[in-house]
Amino acid sequence: MRPAVPEDAEALCRALVRNREHLRPWDPPRDEDFFTVAGQRARLHDQLVQAEAGRLAPWVLASGDEIVGAVTLSNIVRLHVQSANLGYWVDATQAGRGLASAATLLACRAADTELGLHRLEAGAAAANTASRRVLAKCGFEVIGTARGLLFLEGAWHDHVLYQRLLNDRPLRTS
Repeated sequence: MRPAVPEDAEALCRALVRNREHLRPWDPPRDEDFFTVAGQRARLHDQLVQAEAGRLAPWVLASGDEIVGAVTLSNIVRLHVQSANLGYWVDATQAGRGLASAATLLACRAADTELGLHRLEAGAAAANTASRRVLAKCGFEVIGTARGLLFLEGAWHDHVLYQRLLNDRPLRTS
């Protein structure tokens, strides 16, 4: 797992095209531009601008020259909240090997030690048992269900919401 860089656009495009059907049940509808190098270049640019502003932390999971997944901390909120949303995906060829769990634990460590966050939140479609298992294995606890949260595959789907408290350090005000 390493920070995403602009040069990842081509490998990300290949990975997302390769995993289009694997990810379809859990991802919102994507336009065709998303599955192009130009689309991934623009998306990476936007992510890195947000990262520079401290609102996002994007990583890729790499195996040689290929991308086999990604982890993102988004919606980073500072002040008296110190939290972010965790999202991830893993290549179909890597599913069930512990890669998502390892990457999630690394993201939790980075959120705590590098970003100084207090809490992470994540959601998984109620039917996505594999992702829900990853979150539970990585110390996330269920905090509720968001009814009809995302429109996927032609219908509104419930998502189970999770959180993980990373630390109990006092908030630094200076």
